[in-house]
Amino acid sequence: MKTILGLFLIISTVLFIGIVNLQKEVITGKITAITDGDTFKLLKKDSTLIRVRLANIDCPERKQPFSKRAKQFTSDAIFGKNVEILVLNKDRYGRFIANVIYDDKKNLSKELLKNGFAWHFVKYSNDSTLQILEDKARKDKVGLWQDPNSIAPWEWRSNKKKRAKQ
Repeated sequence: MKTILGLFLIISTVLFIGIVNLQKEVITGKITAITDGDTFKLLKKDSTLIRVRLANIDCPERKQPFSKRAKQFTSDAIFGKNVEILVLNKDRYGRFIANVIYDDKKNLSKELLKNGFAWHFVKYSNDSTLQILEDKARKDKVGLWQDPNSIAPWEWRSNKKKRAKQ
């Protein structure tokens, strides 16, 4: 019995530490610029400016249909506001990969998906609730899902690179 209890405590501790480490840092600050639908600049309380990329989603790239509308949605939601970012990682460009909480409890990635301005970036996410939101927006033909030929941004970028090589 003691062995089972000891094993349970070890596993519980490892799982808890793993969950805590998924969210490395919480940063609060004011949004000063919107780069595109899933990228922006945040001015931290210590006056440091950082670049942030939304976690788990991908919005249309510039020159893709619905790119401007995704950017406008993000701007309307967070520009000039104080937000909390839950940092998960940094990308190869030095941007903080994070979940963004605004208006006390809204998650920007989820709101973009609900409104049809983003794809669930399954390659970098295992959050099944995000896929449910994308699937509902697709079914209801909301936002970019009005276009039956919408192309995921990662495919669009790949096609653009292939065309550039030719």
